[in-house]
Amino acid sequence: MARSYHKVVVANRGAVAARVLRALSEMGIRSVAVYSDADRHAPWLEWSSEAHHIGSAPARDSYLNQDTLIALLKQTGADGVHPGYGFLAENAAFARRVTDTGAVFIGPAARWIEDMGHKTRARALAKEYGLPVGVGTDVLPSEPAGILAAARKVGFPLIVKPAGGGGGIGMLVARSETELLAAFDKAASLAQRSFSNSDVYLERLVDRPRHVELQIVADNFGTCRHLFERDCSVQRRHQKVIEEAPGPGIMREVIGGLADDIAGKLGSAGYNNIGTVEMLMDADGSFSFLEMNTRLQVEHGITEEVTGVDIVKTQVRLAADEKLAEVLPQDTKIDGHAIEARVYAEDPRRFFPSPGKLEVFRPPVAAGVRVETGYCEGLDVTPHYDPLLAKVIVQRGTREKAIDDLIEALGAFEVRGVKSNIPALVTILGSDQFRAGAVHTGLIGELIK
Repeated sequence: MARSYHKVVVANRGAVAARVLRALSEMGIRSVAVYSDADRHAPWLEWSSEAHHIGSAPARDSYLNQDTLIALLKQTGADGVHPGYGFLAENAAFARRVTDTGAVFIGPAARWIEDMGHKTRARALAKEYGLPVGVGTDVLPSEPAGILAAARKVGFPLIVKPAGGGGGIGMLVARSETELLAAFDKAASLAQRSFSNSDVYLERLVDRPRHVELQIVADNFGTCRHLFERDCSVQRRHQKVIEEAPGPGIMREVIGGLADDIAGKLGSAGYNNIGTVEMLMDADGSFSFLEMNTRLQVEHGITEEVTGVDIVKTQVRLAADEKLAEVLPQDTKIDGHAIEARVYAEDPRRFFPSPGKLEVFRPPVAAGVRVETGYCEGLDVTPHYDPLLAKVIVQRGTREKAIDDLIEALGAFEVRGVKSNIPALVTILGSDQFRAGAVHTGLIGELIK
């Protein structure tokens, strides 16, 4: 490595903490895990070299407490911080505080986190770089006349979106001016509570689009490449549930050309480390820029499975000033097909969270079935965090075989004590629409009644 790490703090919890801690262990890098009161007995702590308590269960008192995390960074003598995804992963102020201590923030530079984290600013940058961007507005004014005037330029139906957040939170559809004003008030309120930023903007609603994203990898020296695409169209409440790589039915020359163009432009602009460019794909096959996530994605594992590239280790090495040519093979190709199903503790029809004790938690154990989790039997699923129990990933030579084997793996997954969405996942995977590759962001609403 251009720079060797003494010790890395993993500033996160659950499945992503387990994933990063495992990678650091395999790389021979000492690690520091952190945990709240709720995670005191979490199994992923065993992957760490040392573990430290950082506060009570609410995230604001633990995983979002920057002062505590920076103090721990200094106390442990660590010289790197991996933020995982969620929590502080896309917080530019935290990234700057980490680098101000002399440690490495294992992610893109703070300026990229800041620019891409504000959605209207990101749209403006995408236009500047010549990327296709859908019809939308800048941040909306607060007075009704200005809101309606902006909406008339976009045209109904449209979607109201927080400018400073993500994860589907605060995204509301409006099909009329009356609906719009109510949606604006609700979205702005949700955005303020969730992201401490009430800015919202409008985008024209695309009917039954596909959600396709491109995995970007870049070094600190202006070289940028992509690791192909993932289809993340199967969603509930604008949040992904099933993802696959490559995208079914997408013309390779089209997506390949788009990905090459985007990687080239981001490299020229100086983007570094990893990121994901998210696009909407319309029924006519055209793409438009949605947003860019400047972090590790929940669904990174399916890209790893079809490319053989360990994205977490790549991220760590790039942050240590290694050059991309030294980290990635030149001839990275897609091998087979991978599908991920996110298993949540939630009602399988209404998708409301289902907290409680995991009386039985037995993930499938089979050849070629990858399970990423931060839970074990006997732990509590608390309302303080996202109710993701596990990610089940299957890679096979064909999409059809991957679907069949993922359904079998989910059928062998035993969860008792809380409700889970496994029945819904099996229904979706086994449907004629999914098997045919006819996926879109409204598919769950059509299949789960």
